[in-house]
Parts: sequence; structure tokens; C-alpha cells
Amino acid sequence: MIWNRLYEIEELNDSPQQHLATLLGIYFSEITDNSLTAIMPVDERTRQPFGILHGGASVVLAETVGSVASNLVCDDNFMGVGLEVNANHLRPVKDGYVKAVCTPIHMGTKTHVWDIRIYDSTGKMNCISRLTVAILPKTGAKSQE
Repeated sequence: MIWNRLYEIEELNDSPQQHLATLLGIYFSEITDNSLTAIMPVDERTRQPFGILHGGASVVLAETVGSVASNLVCDDNFMGVGLEVNANHLRPVKDGYVKAVCTPIHMGTKTHVWDIRIYDSTGKMNCISRLTVAILPKTGAKSQE
């Protein structure tokens, strides 16, 4: 298991409200020993003017699930913040939902790199993303060096 402790999905979804992820309807649906999954609806909040899923919404989903995953790995003295994100949009999605499955590529002391694959409601991959997260000491915490 890669997480710093056992987590329940309910506690991941019970975070403070009124941030970008909750405004877009993102919620966590599964946690395994080495993956974290989140769901986002494809609706008026996440579509672009042509009626398909906005690529930026997919990037928000990817950065959300990857950043949270890093913070579940870090101990309480450190936090993970997005450093770089990229995404390749493979096919349009018009409705339903998308599911992001996040797995680790690299987990170092200063950076984490995550592979995030996003699938539509039928299970077809519509986006692949990679997120690099910087691991920083929380205010007043000791460095990992």
C-alpha cells in the first residue's frame, strides 16, 4: 500500500466545500492499494460551447485526483502541490460522466509523478494525463533532506 494510512472514500469526499473540484461535481469513488479514482459529470459545468467535455475540466479532474493522491502519501509534515500537468485529449465526450484513475509513476522525497487515465461512461479512454507534484514542508515542518 502506498498511502500513509488507510483511508475511507467518505473522508476523502468530506473535505471543505466551495473549491474548484466540488464546483465541478468531482468526487472520489475508489481507493485501492496503489490507485485513487475520481468521477466528474459531463454537464453544463464541464462542457465547452460546442457541447463536449472541456479539456480544461479534464485537466482539473487529473490535477485534483493526483494532488489528493500525493497528499495521501505524504506524512502530516508535508504537502503535495501541482508542479506540472499535461493532458492528451483522445476523443470527445458529450454526456454522462468521466472517471479518472490515478496510479504512481514515481514517488520521491521531493516530487511525485502520477499517471492519470480518464475514461468515459462506456469505458473508452478519452484523456491521458501526467501530473508532477512538488512535495513541500508545511509551515513550521522540518525539511525531508
